[in-house]
Amino acid sequence: MDERPDAAAVSDPATGVTVSYRELWERSGLLARGLAAQGVGHGDIVAVSHNRSPELVVAMLGIVRAGAAYLPLDAHAPPDRIAAMLAEAEVSVVVGPEDEVTADDGPPPIVSVGGDDPCFVLYTSGSTGTPKGVITPHRAVIRLVTRSHHCVVAPGDRVASVSNPAFDATTVEVWGALAAGGTVVIMPSVLDLPIDDWVCLVRRERIDTLLITTSLFHTVAAERPDAFSSLATLVVGGEHLGIGAVRRVLAAGPPRRLVNGYGPTETATHASYFDCTESSLTGLDRVPVGFPVQDTTLFIVDEDLRPLPPGRTGELCVGGPGVALGYLNRPDLTAERFVTMPDGARLYRTGDLARQLPSGAIDLVGRRDRQVKLRGYRIELEEIERTAMATNLCTAVFVEKVGEGPTAYLAGFVLPAAGHGIDTLSAKLAERLPGYMIPARWVLLDELRTGPTGKADRSHLLTLLDQSTPRVASVRTGPIDEAVQGIWQDVLDVPHVVPDDNFLDLGGNSLTAVQVAARIRQRLDIAVEPAEILLADSLAEFTRRLPELITKGDA
Repeated sequence: MDERPDAAAVSDPATGVTVSYRELWERSGLLARGLAAQGVGHGDIVAVSHNRSPELVVAMLGIVRAGAAYLPLDAHAPPDRIAAMLAEAEVSVVVGPEDEVTADDGPPPIVSVGGDDPCFVLYTSGSTGTPKGVITPHRAVIRLVTRSHHCVVAPGDRVASVSNPAFDATTVEVWGALAAGGTVVIMPSVLDLPIDDWVCLVRRERIDTLLITTSLFHTVAAERPDAFSSLATLVVGGEHLGIGAVRRVLAAGPPRRLVNGYGPTETATHASYFDCTESSLTGLDRVPVGFPVQDTTLFIVDEDLRPLPPGRTGELCVGGPGVALGYLNRPDLTAERFVTMPDGARLYRTGDLARQLPSGAIDLVGRRDRQVKLRGYRIELEEIERTAMATNLCTAVFVEKVGEGPTAYLAGFVLPAAGHGIDTLSAKLAERLPGYMIPARWVLLDELRTGPTGKADRSHLLTLLDQSTPRVASVRTGPIDEAVQGIWQDVLDVPHVVPDDNFLDLGGNSLTAVQVAARIRQRLDIAVEPAEILLADSLAEFTRRLPELITKGDA
């Protein structure tokens, strides 16, 4: 700030607002003073309900300057879930658009914080049926954004802010940019615009650095593989990165650097990285998660936490200053997942199964538990099942992830309680869980088949998804209808689509809606918003509206 006080710290192209480093420091100091006046001090937790905006950045810095830790709230989470988080974190102050924090005249507080003091708390899905708060200290953030060699940001670089504030990529987007003297550029997600328009905006705003979830990367790579060519650095993370999508982007016009980033929330966003180039991928059929980022150690261990030799599969553990303090008010779970080795090193047990390749790179091969990644979100399937059972609307319920990439979805198999149906259960879950944790497809069970051990036969449950009989279309379709029908079928990878099919019921989601919209634009020259696809009750309703959309586009 002292070196370039008038440089842009935050820019919002949508509103035309630019905040300089001097103004950011002054505004955050004002907020810190207001928080102190309300009794907020060292070690307290302050919630933030701002969406991506300059105000979000001011709030993050102001809370930290007050000596507190910030807790970003997910705007899409149900109120009951947010209320439970606020209660567990003992939050007394929320900073957001509707929350005014005022201060008397005077200087901002001077609070001394150390590397082990909490910087922020992020909540992730929990296998016990309740989300768990990960406490990330200042040292973890410093480790992530200083001397970074996996996501280098130079003074004046423009770093896109596209992540949900409750997602840990925001840590790099905001603190990585500010620590380097760059600019945080508030950008829409690729889900908010047609792909071509989003690409134009990225180029017009001269974005240098972009972090994007794996599913979004797969979606864009399928429709516009040259979309990232103007970037200096693209970091992809959150799920297994498909090598085919990477090769499409490399062939079409890649960014100057394409990085596969890996790391649980408990290791402050990134624990390892792999530079994806034609050369580095030669001879591989999977993209590794690669090598440790700065000041980080990676270990592959057996069940007794003994190191395994290269080539052997074991659990991946992460050490170094990026490791979180633990889980908020969960000493039992903290002791289970954060362990201290005989030499005093503190490690986080990721639960990921991995092996070391001959090159030294780490390759992930699976999970030890039932945790899955879906569209960048980490989900404990048991949390959904426990929440469903707690409604008393079912006598048994099982949830599984089906597929990979943008077409992946959650499927629920339910044996309902007497007098209750799937619609009631789904609606009740929506009151308690965020949308990404609600199964996209449900299968109603009339009996529960068990395996040799007496447990539910989950492999049999998955076969039920393929046994539904396709409905027969009762209306005649025209060329445009048939073209759109074919696009739905291709993108969703389903054998049959008929006019009364609902996009979401077929397993569609916001990512696949982006792909469908892009293909309609390419093949039919009709500009369609992804939301039009998601909100339509059926294929027939959507295609009936196409003439109206054409007219609106020509207006």
